[in-house]
Amino acid sequence: MKGILSSIIAGIFISLQGVFNSRMSEEISGWHTTAIVHLVGFSLSVIICIFARDGRTEGVREVPFYYLLGGMLGVVIVYGEMTAINLLGMSFAIATILIAQLLCAFMIDTKGLFGMIKHKVSIQQLLGMVMMLVGIVIFKW
Repeated sequence: MKGILSSIIAGIFISLQGVFNSRMSEEISGWHTTAIVHLVGFSLSVIICIFARDGRTEGVREVPFYYLLGGMLGVVIVYGEMTAINLLGMSFAIATILIAQLLCAFMIDTKGLFGMIKHKVSIQQLLGMVMMLVGIVIFKW
């Protein structure tokens, strides 16, 4: 239940962040917006880390280097979502992003990439994906 609730909250916040970033980028550039978003997020993360103290700082040496590049992916995510919303509108951009995210997640799950446990994709899941793709086509049409 906690995972579902976390997913719902994250989904709501992703949409809100997309709108806020898109509106900010209309006043300043997309790259300036991306920098500000990450600076504010970094600042909040540091404050939370100071008070939470729930991890091992020294454990960062044990993390594979390419996992540390997640922040760079965040730059692409923020800029890409903001640009997509500005060009496509909120609903179509988020629907397209969701499909791309789900396709990538399926690939990671089925191949067990990045140390994830392999999961088989069922016929129902594939059918659901096809229905989502058809839904986006109908939505845009």
